[in-house]
Amino acid sequence: MADHLSQTIFVAGHRGMVGSAIVRHLKSLGYSNIMTAARDELNLLDQAAVQHYFQTHQIDQVYLAAAKVGGIHANNTYPAEFIYENLVVEANVIHSAHQAGVQKLLFLGSSCIYPRMAPQPMKEEVLLTGALEPTNEPYAIAKIAGIKLCESYNRQYGRDYRSVMPTNLYGPGDNYHPENSHVIPALIRRFHEAKLKGDAEVWVWGSGTPRREFLYVDDMAAASVHVMTLLPGQWQEVVTPMCSHINVGSGSDQSIREIAELIAQAVGYTGDLVFDTSKPDGAPRKLMDSTKLSAMGWQPQVALGAGLKHAYEAFLGAGHG
Repeated sequence: MADHLSQTIFVAGHRGMVGSAIVRHLKSLGYSNIMTAARDELNLLDQAAVQHYFQTHQIDQVYLAAAKVGGIHANNTYPAEFIYENLVVEANVIHSAHQAGVQKLLFLGSSCIYPRMAPQPMKEEVLLTGALEPTNEPYAIAKIAGIKLCESYNRQYGRDYRSVMPTNLYGPGDNYHPENSHVIPALIRRFHEAKLKGDAEVWVWGSGTPRREFLYVDDMAAASVHVMTLLPGQWQEVVTPMCSHINVGSGSDQSIREIAELIAQAVGYTGDLVFDTSKPDGAPRKLMDSTKLSAMGWQPQVALGAGLKHAYEAFLGAGHG
């Protein structure tokens, strides 16, 4: 076990919400040789720089958590950046890892890879069976390409590159930008500011009827490490060469209205919620089927209510109070 814990692990995107959670979890398990590189040290969009980094460091495993992410508004406003930057980062890291002889890599994708009208809950096998949600199609296509990159290097070169598709994530390290963030951090900020100002009501994007599944980011980190520590035989029992990704979800979903009410409760906002039906809803429902992951012996630990309280505490601790 000591040899296992001493392996050199590179976490790409360690300053992001997921990457920082993976680093926290690895350290909690006793991993001591964790490599990270800030953007001013290593620009993942620079192919030559990424190749040089891998060639000059002895890396055993890679967690590819680096990505350009955002909510509906950001995806709608910056589609070119979302497809370009995500394609380039994953291509640079996966190819450079292969060239440097790295055998194990974990690619983190997103639930938005699935068709907009996919049967619920969404199984891994529905990938590429229908049209994507238009508001985040460029980002989704980039993430699908990442899965197929991993599959291609596995098939052609015998690599052990695995992919996990998380549902909507939230928690410490989230992005609280008023326009470019996802629904939970955006509402945490909105309710917090409304509470401070004594506002009688808070407007929420959309009708409130779409259903979404959420997972606390530390649960996602634990699932990622769990997947990476599975023996190849254990992993290959639940995936196929042409469907080599697995879903990571909480197993339940709530309406946006229910989520907003839970966030207001966690923040302590007691005013009214008003839903702006002129704003886009996105996909009507996004619940993932995570039975493959359950079969691998992993279950989430943080319930939504408790997770939202932790997230609000992290928001205040990050200086937003």
